[in-house]
Amino acid sequence: MAYTALYRKFRPLTFSEIVGQDHITRTLKNQIIAGRVGHAYLFNGGRGTGKTSAAKILARAINCLNPKDGEPCNECEICKGAINGSLTDIVEMDAASNNSVEDIRSIREEVNFLPTKAKYRVYIIDEVHMLSTGAFNALLKTLEEPPEHVKFILATTEPQKLPATILSRCQRFDFKRLSNEDIIKRLKIVCKESNIEITEGAMKIIAVLAEGAMRDALSILERCIQDGENKIDENKIRDLVGIPQTTYVHRIVEGSIQYDIEKVLKNLDEVLKEGKDITNLLWEMIKYTNDLLVYKTTKNLEIYNEDELKNIESLSEAVSKEKLIDLVYKLSELESDIKYSNQKTVVFQAGMIKLCSKQMDISSNLEQRIEKIENYLRSGGGVQNTRQVVSQVTQNIYANQVPNARIVQNVQSNTTNVTTKQVDKPKKIFSSKANEYWPQIVNELKQNGKIVLYTNLVGTKAQEINDMVLGIEFPNGMTSFGKTILEKPENVREISNMVSMACGKEMQIRYISNNATVHKTSQTEDIQNLANQSDIPFNIIE
Repeated sequence: MAYTALYRKFRPLTFSEIVGQDHITRTLKNQIIAGRVGHAYLFNGGRGTGKTSAAKILARAINCLNPKDGEPCNECEICKGAINGSLTDIVEMDAASNNSVEDIRSIREEVNFLPTKAKYRVYIIDEVHMLSTGAFNALLKTLEEPPEHVKFILATTEPQKLPATILSRCQRFDFKRLSNEDIIKRLKIVCKESNIEITEGAMKIIAVLAEGAMRDALSILERCIQDGENKIDENKIRDLVGIPQTTYVHRIVEGSIQYDIEKVLKNLDEVLKEGKDITNLLWEMIKYTNDLLVYKTTKNLEIYNEDELKNIESLSEAVSKEKLIDLVYKLSELESDIKYSNQKTVVFQAGMIKLCSKQMDISSNLEQRIEKIENYLRSGGGVQNTRQVVSQVTQNIYANQVPNARIVQNVQSNTTNVTTKQVDKPKKIFSSKANEYWPQIVNELKQNGKIVLYTNLVGTKAQEINDMVLGIEFPNGMTSFGKTILEKPENVREISNMVSMACGKEMQIRYISNNATVHKTSQTEDIQNLANQSDIPFNIIE
């Protein structure tokens, strides 16, 4: 006797055996009982969700000699003939390989003939979206007004590829992805009937790997019993499918969060020694990081055992939601890079080193810069509760992450003393010798090909207004053309960035005409000026 795959052996024979699609099976049974069966159906859904099985059951149910509550009996001549494939009145067609106009024309000719044994001639067209445009046009008229003895059941995973004229002529049923609970419930039945010993943890892993497809779940299960031993646990599935142990995944993700590249590379090496696939490892890392995020948000995660949950709980407490979200996106980008690379291991290692580098973590750097500004303001005294405004000013002025962004923030803060204290200023490279270094910056613009900026800045002088602002003086005044060019936001950023690099700290620039007077400002005035430049309402109540 020929071997039969599990997904074929345990294909549902009645509507009640279809898993997770009660909203569809209930409607179909009611239509059969009431005698209101439509002439054309469209079953849409992901792979392995039960579309083809439902189509076959429906075809038998409407032709069954002894139906019961809308279900086929599977014992009469018609049902047995449909199950073993001997009944010619139920025609199954794969549109992926039969997508020509000629294939559809043959159907148009056949529908004129009465069924030989059954009540209805039923055409089940799988992957119907693969039909050519000409084939759809040939099917259209027949689908709209078929003979009374003909029924059509179309199945597809991509309904958006079907013409609107086809969609409008069918009763559409959308099959949803199966939940992990539904898959596990069905796996228990299959394992019991097949004398397979399987742990609860192993079934959970299979359910997750199946991604809502019952057929995929049964295929994974079948792979695990090919060694002749009908005993399955978590380790067996991980070894056969190529999934790294959760322990390694935990350590790698933990190292990524802690910027510990040594830990990441060490555990990566262990995974590679076991022959695990890089793609599967990344998939596990993304899933694990997302599970951390879900647990941190909901405190509910049922797919892990008690020991694994303890690791997830401790790690989720040590990291922010923002960091986890950022990590998921970065790992997904790395997965995309690896997908088309011939050197997957090299790209993965380089990507993880980049991921574990604090210098390349924009969010971390921004937090550090905000903290420095806060400490500086705090040591200078006067302004209280400035965290919010400094954060906004920093994001808008210093970080340059979103050009031309307008941040509106109303801030009210109390102050007892706005007088600047005498404190040690940070070490400066440039500002104390402004006129000496400024010509070098202007010449660098020329070397970088910024000829227009260079032309308008030749002959200008630089002088420090305060610790955060450098004034650029135009002895002969600014021309209207020069003013238009130099005040463009992108050009202001270009010059500010070059000045900041020379200073060793963040600096802003201000254009000064030949008759302008330069005033030294206090820290409070400085913050006020920065806020005004960025259109941020900022008021100090004395």
